[in-house]
Amino acid sequence: MALAICAALGVSCNAVAAGAFSADSKWMTGDWGGLRSELLEKGIDIQAGYTGEAAANLHGGYSNNHTTRYADQFTLGTAIDLQKLAGWNDTQFMVQLTNRNGSSLNDKNISDPRAGSFSYIQEVYGTGSVTRLSELWLSKGFFDSALNVKVGRFSFGDEFGVEDCLFQNLAFCGPQTGNWVDVTYNSPLSTWAARIKYKFNDQVYAQIGAYNINPNYADNNNALKLRTSGTEGTLVPVEVVWTPTVNELPGEYHVGYYYSSANADDLYKDSNNHVAALTGEDYRSDTSRHGWWVTGKQQLTTLDGDAARGLTVYADVAAYDEATTAIANYQKVALVLKGPFASRPDDSIGFAVARLESSKQSLRNAKATNVASGITEYDDPDYLPEQRTEYNYELNYGFQLTQWLNVRPNLQYIVHPGGVNEVQNAFVAGLQVQSVF
Repeated sequence: MALAICAALGVSCNAVAAGAFSADSKWMTGDWGGLRSELLEKGIDIQAGYTGEAAANLHGGYSNNHTTRYADQFTLGTAIDLQKLAGWNDTQFMVQLTNRNGSSLNDKNISDPRAGSFSYIQEVYGTGSVTRLSELWLSKGFFDSALNVKVGRFSFGDEFGVEDCLFQNLAFCGPQTGNWVDVTYNSPLSTWAARIKYKFNDQVYAQIGAYNINPNYADNNNALKLRTSGTEGTLVPVEVVWTPTVNELPGEYHVGYYYSSANADDLYKDSNNHVAALTGEDYRSDTSRHGWWVTGKQQLTTLDGDAARGLTVYADVAAYDEATTAIANYQKVALVLKGPFASRPDDSIGFAVARLESSKQSLRNAKATNVASGITEYDDPDYLPEQRTEYNYELNYGFQLTQWLNVRPNLQYIVHPGGVNEVQNAFVAGLQVQSVF
């Protein structure tokens, strides 16, 4: 079949191309008789992948049951270099679909369902079991690529506060602002957006974006729709990125800020600036939201003189709008050792710690709600748990079994799940499997 496709596209197939499941191939399905490499040379990169994450509660949590849950994600897309394919200078196109399924260990097991979760033990969980349009965009470079403009459908986390995802716990994976602020979407949620980036030199660039804020995009029945009905405002993030070389080792540092023009329900006050839970009035609508983040990663060492191996430190600090956002601030430190053994140069060992603090307004609202209802006992089913601070820890080892298959067993420890002190600390075993098709 691959040879027939080659003939139809007018390309030649490499007879010695890697076959399916070959350890020497970049893809599980192989090079399709050489077709894939031929397409890459023409600027067409067909991308497909799978991530599956299992988590088992060994001890603690809200239910203290030994429960196992599994969630996964399939992605399918194409990145096209239009300069190679059509001669359009410095122009790229991308389309991608994402399908998520499964269930989370957090729900009813780790976190108190009356309060909900802060972070998630399986980062791949969320946004519903449905196929979504996660990317549909065009980017164009100008002035020898000093200026780049990107427009279409993509997420906040595709461009701003970008961080590596080398852990299974959501608190250590991807752009954190997109995880905690409900108007800043991470993949697979996408929205109509534009981003302008200007590169000052080889180490420094700045960028600004404009994202359509539309809660309807989170609905399953809108997962593939392109319409903009339901728009509530615009998210404007700005960011400066510095990529220095320190002692001949790479680093990357981000400083960013976001502003949202969409109205948002206050977590504590009514329209008269009184405590809504006590007055019984509707919570007031605040006219804007804002927050900031600072992230960095720096390789610290090499191993045996190999710069592809060594220790890298990651750090993240962020603060959000306490009046409208349940998470007030976030801090993270992580260490990842790449190639810990000479015989396993592509494996990795990771350890990370994160702290998530509840908004003081959210905590005050919970207290006021319980006062208004006359409920004081945590065990009362109508009690609203008071959320404070959650701590997440993860230790993992990533086995790079082939170029296309990584298996990462991990252990996680969650202190005060959901920020609720009455919930037992949870000890969890996880397993993440990632494959490139």
